Amino acid sequence: MFTTRPTLQGTFGMLSSTHWLASQSAMAVLEDGGNAFDAAVAGAFVLHVVEPHLNGPAGEVPILLAPAGGEVRVLCGQGVAPAGATVAHYRGLGLDLVPGTGPLAAAVPGAFDAWLLLLRDHGTKSLEDVLKYAIGYAEHGHPAVENVGVAVESVRELLETEWTSSAEVYLPGGTSPRPGELLRNPALAATWKRLLAETAHAGDREARIDAAREVWRTGFIAEALLRQSRRPTLDTSGERHTGTLTEADLADWSASYEEPVTYDWNGWTVCKAGPWSQGPVFLQQLALLPSELPAYGSAEYVHLLIENCKLAMADREAWYGDAAQVPVVELLSGEYNAGRRGLVGELASYELRPGAVGGRAPRLPVRAGMRGDAGAGSAPGAGEPTVGLGGVGEPMIGAAGAAGETAVSAMSGEPRVSADGATRGDTCHLDVVDRWGNMIAATPSGGWLQSNPVVPELGFPLGTRLQMAWLEEGLPNSLTPGRRPRTTLTPSLVLRDGVPVLAFGTPGGDQQDQWQLHFFLAVALRAPVRGALDLQGAIDAPNWHNDGFPSSFHPRTSRPGSVTVESRMPEAVVAELRRRGHDVTVGPAWSEGRLCAVARDPRTGVLSAAANPRGMQGYAVGR
Repeated sequence: MFTTRPTLQGTFGMLSSTHWLASQSAMAVLEDGGNAFDAAVAGAFVLHVVEPHLNGPAGEVPILLAPAGGEVRVLCGQGVAPAGATVAHYRGLGLDLVPGTGPLAAAVPGAFDAWLLLLRDHGTKSLEDVLKYAIGYAEHGHPAVENVGVAVESVRELLETEWTSSAEVYLPGGTSPRPGELLRNPALAATWKRLLAETAHAGDREARIDAAREVWRTGFIAEALLRQSRRPTLDTSGERHTGTLTEADLADWSASYEEPVTYDWNGWTVCKAGPWSQGPVFLQQLALLPSELPAYGSAEYVHLLIENCKLAMADREAWYGDAAQVPVVELLSGEYNAGRRGLVGELASYELRPGAVGGRAPRLPVRAGMRGDAGAGSAPGAGEPTVGLGGVGEPMIGAAGAAGETAVSAMSGEPRVSADGATRGDTCHLDVVDRWGNMIAATPSGGWLQSNPVVPELGFPLGTRLQMAWLEEGLPNSLTPGRRPRTTLTPSLVLRDGVPVLAFGTPGGDQQDQWQLHFFLAVALRAPVRGALDLQGAIDAPNWHNDGFPSSFHPRTSRPGSVTVESRMPEAVVAELRRRGHDVTVGPAWSEGRLCAVARDPRTGVLSAAANPRGMQGYAVGR
């Protein structure tokens, strides 16, 4: 089978990430004797430098890790809402949505602490060993990729007139980064150098890592983050606001480990982060599949996956979040999904239909256009409320208050940025497997250059993940102090007979668990290549997504019935989807998804890797 690149194979180590410099830096750590976790940390800090429009140290990251011979764990690097981030506070400012940019949208930063906790507990390298690559690229420069300049140009006026500390980094001499020209961030390099200097005499490897985590929480980094949070900053509301972060918020939070949520399908066990992420959406889509699937790639197959996704995403809106107990077991149960499966008909649905679970009626945010509640005690999969989005039923009200307002998702997987800095958001991804069998999948995000002004003393901005929480009391995803906003970040790790065999993920916001499902099914349903999983063929396969549910990003709009497909999808399939009522947009040939993947065959020890050719940026390396 022809693919854009080969699926790499070897026995020493394999990596895949959304930027070639991160992949190669991580590979250098493996070559230097490090393990998969050391390599991932080094690659992640490089991603902060080379993809600043997609992630940063003050953003967040969920990590799925499988130590050789150990249990799969989730390392949660998603920070919580500060103590002062209450619905009443934001409502008192005249807001009905958390702004998409600015310090009011900042959760407690989570990415840095998660990466250092991973390094301490599972790595072998020193802090200097893993930071030196990022320091080098920040200090001496790296050739900018095109989309960094695109992001900067999209917010040029904002940076020049309001966020001037960002202009100093990303508009040097008044010019946005041009593709291939060296882009430097000396302030970021200085931050990591100072961190290393201040922790140089803290003790052994583990003690020094903990000392660096403490500097982040209470030292010069924390002080600078707090100063920035307290500066009045223009955000997507059109007003200047200060944030809610305090010394206690930063000092009291740390990354933590937890059990993954899993689902068994046809001999595969898929592991995801919990319902504070959208990870279980992937598992719900698997649970909705019938015992016999339509022919792979057929119109019936694509239609089924689109409609199943709508049902899973409706449940995400009604049930997922960190502010309530989420009935994950029930949502994945056979009884529940048998009832839900019957809701998929021949024609496309234009409605949001969450299910009733355990006698409880689902509840959606008012802004999601919910007309009413289902009666309590409904049978699983029956009696769901009908929810209109856009032109169906009650209109969706966008940020400007216009009925039926919609937002088209970014087909390339890059963030969409408006003149005021609003963005749907996007992210990076990184997978590693080493010769010992250690495996990791991570999806770092947030702290984008277009999310908040660069903290001048540090060289990076705060994040904006709170924009995903609702300013309405009593919802699973209501803005709640000490609770995580529900995130779209959702890496995947898969077992076969209890042994880790596959790690993968993609940027893409709400599209992540659509593109990943399509990839996984392509791997699971199609024949192997050269005796191994056909990772590259599955990544290259024509992909698609739908937006028939409220976006997780400000201004939380929707496109009911919409489906965006790559032009490589067969014309007959597109025509049949339209006949079934889907509102199909045909995008460019290579525009859907930015997947990365690594694999390990436990029988032979052969390792594999593949990366997305779309955007000509992702890269897999290994030997």
